[in-house]
Amino acid sequence: MLADQQFLRIPGPSPIPPSVQRAMSQTMIGHRGQEAKELIHSIRPKLKPIFGTEQDVMIVSASGTSGLEMAVVNTVKPGEEVLVVVTGAFGDRFTKICGAYDINYHRMDVEWGKAFDPNEVKEYLQKHPEIKVVFATFCETSTGVLNPIDKLGEAVRSVSDALIAVDGVSCVGGVETKMDEWGIDVLVTGSQKAMMLPAGLAFIAASERAWEKIEANEQSRFYLDLKKYRDNLLNDSTPFTPALSLFFGLEQVLHLFEEEGLQHVFQRHNLMKNMTREAIRALGIPLLTRDEDASPTVTAIRPEDFEAEGLRKILNNEFALTVAGGQQHMKGEIFRIGHMGYCSPADVLQIIGILELSLQRAGKSIELGKGVAAAQQVYLQGVQ
Repeated sequence: MLADQQFLRIPGPSPIPPSVQRAMSQTMIGHRGQEAKELIHSIRPKLKPIFGTEQDVMIVSASGTSGLEMAVVNTVKPGEEVLVVVTGAFGDRFTKICGAYDINYHRMDVEWGKAFDPNEVKEYLQKHPEIKVVFATFCETSTGVLNPIDKLGEAVRSVSDALIAVDGVSCVGGVETKMDEWGIDVLVTGSQKAMMLPAGLAFIAASERAWEKIEANEQSRFYLDLKKYRDNLLNDSTPFTPALSLFFGLEQVLHLFEEEGLQHVFQRHNLMKNMTREAIRALGIPLLTRDEDASPTVTAIRPEDFEAEGLRKILNNEFALTVAGGQQHMKGEIFRIGHMGYCSPADVLQIIGILELSLQRAGKSIELGKGVAAAQQVYLQGVQ
């Protein structure tokens, strides 16, 4: 193992493309000068296709969680009730944010490892017509589940006027997203996952319906006030000091997306998901999620005959490969492989090869090369 060599395959932060690293090292400029205005002006239209919206996407110099808090504090009026659909640790985070603002929230829990059923959300809203906002998670990072956000809007609209706010932090940029078409009112993502940047930027867009409510909302907020970001963005500016180095990197990320083509980006992520899942199956290790619920950006694996944490230590100590463990009650029960952003099928083959050797070290009897061969077959079929 080389001292400076690290293979980071967790579901965020994800590796940074070299051209993006170079872009972020540019000489600093004044954040209120013409150069900064031109930078923001060039970025604005290129974010819209990633979100699948005609609305402007606000850029906040803060973490992805700040975007989730913005979604709450800007859309929920004092005294209103909301529904949080919890499919894992990050759905649970929405409840913690609501609790911090003394918002009366309803919690709809779904078994970890499973996607929510839009019809069950619909039925819940029929029983609770007082609910004004539904909060849901697109990709639940803690379990590797991709929830059916594409069907949520139709289900909610059929029985309620509630707004729909979605955490897309661990998949937007790696999974096809159609905010406008799907009827999402607020969509949030962060910089450090499929967007191929370091942590430090949150992105958030709101529908016309959401803006009407945001405008009339008396809930106190300052740094997280979406109206400030919208009004400044119209002048190619930000209300507070932007993280300009990350903006430089973002411009290059958007160039890379355009160069590859968004549809190819999404296809690549789906291919990596299928390669990873088939390799794990071939090695005889259970997956946490069903194929129909699986995210293209992260795969969760639930071993039965070896310890997840022991394997993670071998991967890190012998090969400098870092994968993620479980969260909350799944700590020690699962491990998670991130395959998002600056990641390719070649990286997946490397991950599986290292995983096979580490499984042998962990005492699991496997046939070396079986997982790699399964992933190779998926690749050959996927690129025909």
